[in-house]
Amino acid sequence: MSHQQFSYRYQRTDWFDFGGIERLLWAVVILALVGDLLTTYAGLQAGLTESNPVARHALGQFGFLSLVGLKAFALGVGFVGRTLIPQEYVALVPAGLALPWLFAVVVNLSLFFH
Repeated sequence: MSHQQFSYRYQRTDWFDFGGIERLLWAVVILALVGDLLTTYAGLQAGLTESNPVARHALGQFGFLSLVGLKAFALGVGFVGRTLIPQEYVALVPAGLALPWLFAVVVNLSLFFH
């Protein structure tokens, strides 16, 4: 197999080459991220504790802005990672970020009404 055959079959995604579904999923990621941050902040203010041990440690050491940093890091990894996979799979990256954050929002909200 030559390099030309491989590069013909595998074309990396450009940095800002977003399709319609992927663009929608990135919007969901941003909404889920903001929702997670807001509900986490409200929960902490209400006396709840962070269940993620990494985030809990970061909160204890650096305060709430550390959570923003952790989420920004996750976004950066996802954004860079999407350029390394074939175009037909790039929508999995924002979906993989959005689902856990949406789940966190639901869990956080359920704690307020429990």
